[in-house]
Amino acid sequence: MHVSYFTERPYRGIDEDVVLASRSFFGTSNSHFDAATASRDYNSYLDEFVLAEELGFDGVVLNEHHGNPYCLGNVMNLEAAILARITERVNIVLVGNPLPVLRHPLRTAEELAEIDLISRGRLVSGFVRGAGSEQFANNVNPAYNREMFEEAHDFILDAWTKPGPWRYEGTHYHYRHVNPWALPYQDPYPQIVIPGVLSAETALWCAERAYPYLGLGTALGPTTELWDMYADKAAEVGYQAGPENFGYLIGVGLADTEEKAQEIGEGFIFGGGQSAFAKVEWAMPPGYNSKASIRRLAASTGGAWLGISPERLKEAQMSGDEVPPQDFDEVRRKLRVGYGKAQDRHTLLVGTPEQVIKKAKVILEVLRPGMFVMMNVQGPVSDEDRRRSQWLMANEVLPVLRDYADELGLDSPFDRRPGSVPLEAGTEREPVADRRPLEELELV
Repeated sequence: MHVSYFTERPYRGIDEDVVLASRSFFGTSNSHFDAATASRDYNSYLDEFVLAEELGFDGVVLNEHHGNPYCLGNVMNLEAAILARITERVNIVLVGNPLPVLRHPLRTAEELAEIDLISRGRLVSGFVRGAGSEQFANNVNPAYNREMFEEAHDFILDAWTKPGPWRYEGTHYHYRHVNPWALPYQDPYPQIVIPGVLSAETALWCAERAYPYLGLGTALGPTTELWDMYADKAAEVGYQAGPENFGYLIGVGLADTEEKAQEIGEGFIFGGGQSAFAKVEWAMPPGYNSKASIRRLAASTGGAWLGISPERLKEAQMSGDEVPPQDFDEVRRKLRVGYGKAQDRHTLLVGTPEQVIKKAKVILEVLRPGMFVMMNVQGPVSDEDRRRSQWLMANEVLPVLRDYADELGLDSPFDRRPGSVPLEAGTEREPVADRRPLEELELV
């Protein structure tokens, strides 16, 4: 199993009441930005990634968001280029470049190739559609998001593998001269991993290409259903999906005592946490989601990701006069209730190493991921507490999880090439998830 370290790189210099008053991170005025604070945070997070390599993680993970203090990763490839030079061993995992938002696939292909060359073949390139709010922040028509994503993806692979010069005239992108000189270090190109949030369309698209699908902290039951969709499509294509085709990212807050862990773990709900990433009107712009995905969202219960939750959907249907004024104490009370439920559901791991190991083993047994990504705490948590959490991940939790993963046979995409296990037509596929622990723990 390939284990990576991740942080959203939160901006740790904003008053929580400012975010609560805005009702989302996205859209909070940059009048609250302080350059000295951001400079400190950027350098601190780069130091964390270097420390992750020293502590024995297999990879470091970067993502990209725009226009909010939830994530300082505004230009992820720049951070990746720095890490390519100041680290020596770890994979640099990008989850990932928001292709429709970037709108220049040739430039993206060249940037990624340079990163792969500087790191001597350590890049793992992920591509994403970009959150709904990213379309708004970058003036991109959300109705064309998926087709722009797929066209840009195909163009990048051609740019990496098709000898130039050649001309490209597509639907959304046009180039008179395609001949990038810098090509990836890896042959033919880096491993591609696609992150997602219970998107059946994305999972099926991944399965057709045998790309590993990385679940982003999603509820375990629905995630197993998505794994099955992927595996069914893989069987149609002609291969048996396995751990090498799946990954899972989850928030982890560790400390030497449960009391301390719960204290720093509340950083995950600072300002509203993931559910306050963006207001619904920004998170779900018209045309961004398919009708099928909207129906699945409407039928879901509990949980939230990047601004989408049943409560916020209901609030979005109200007129301005109907939206009740906020009582910040009551908002924080509700957030703490949700914080406890997330831990009960095993979608957030907070506690001592022993407590976290117990729940993490359930996740590995149920989802059988070949990639496991540990996301450190959010919010204004001190460097000292963040590093202690990181140290405990590496020294107390990882050795146990690695041994357990070996027992379960969880091969990573770097141990076994995704799509390399053939499955003859008409042959019944093997299971890719185990729901029995969910039933035993009443997590279904």
